[in-house]
Amino acid sequence: MSEYLVVTGMSGAGRSTAAATLEDLGWFVIDNMPSALIAKVAELVDGAGSEMERVAFVVGRAGGDLEDVLPAVDALQVGRDRVQILFLDAPDDVLIQRFEGTRRRHPQAAGGVVDSIAEERALLAAIRDRADLLMDTGELNVNQLRSRIVEAFGSDEVGGAMRTSIVSFGFKHGVPLDVDLMFDCRFLPNPYWDEELRHHSGLDEEIRSYVLERAETQQFLNKLDDLLVMLLPAYAKEGKSYLTVAMGCTGGRHRSVVLAEELTRRLEAHGVTAAAFHRDVDR
Repeated sequence: MSEYLVVTGMSGAGRSTAAATLEDLGWFVIDNMPSALIAKVAELVDGAGSEMERVAFVVGRAGGDLEDVLPAVDALQVGRDRVQILFLDAPDDVLIQRFEGTRRRHPQAAGGVVDSIAEERALLAAIRDRADLLMDTGELNVNQLRSRIVEAFGSDEVGGAMRTSIVSFGFKHGVPLDVDLMFDCRFLPNPYWDEELRHHSGLDEEIRSYVLERAETQQFLNKLDDLLVMLLPAYAKEGKSYLTVAMGCTGGRHRSVVLAEELTRRLEAHGVTAAAFHRDVDR
């Protein structure tokens, strides 16, 4: 049976970019289909002779159709165990800036951008709560969003094990909204205060050595390694398809990047499907 993905979320949060990226990855993407037709189209896909293995429905239009998204997902899930929901979101101030910057009219058309965003958010609240994967695109550029989509949905395998993302970020740029577990790395000495290291990033060996050679770093990683080895099978057993672990430092360029890379390496050594993503490393 085919694998299905329902892509929805706030207008201006990146649905078009997600749709284009999924298409590049080989998904059969149906954009802006009325929600009520999703289950009927899936019946055709599941029929004899169909060769579609991965189908993505991109939904989230204005008006009453938003109220039909959750019932459509419920209908799609009947008799199918490979149905996931991706919800794209961003803070209201970011969405306002995006609409004002492009002079686009918000599709909800509730009288103004602010009111339209509020109305749309209320209509989508239930489906957001049901999402298997929530992506906060507020601090992501188009290329970064594409990378996150590729990381989550680029595998050729249908179904498969829970996918774990290790995200590094800087607290001064805002806490990501789409994480399941978050750890603060600011207790470690900051390479930023070393003039010779400041302009390097956690992807460089100089910073990697500075951070990892410290006893407190290894102690922290060992404890975190033990914790995640215990937690990840439990999350998978509960049916979670995606898990996002965030590592934060002040600016998101040094300590958190090193720890995210090292934690990813350790999890992979345990046989966990994991990938690192560095939100603020280029700031």
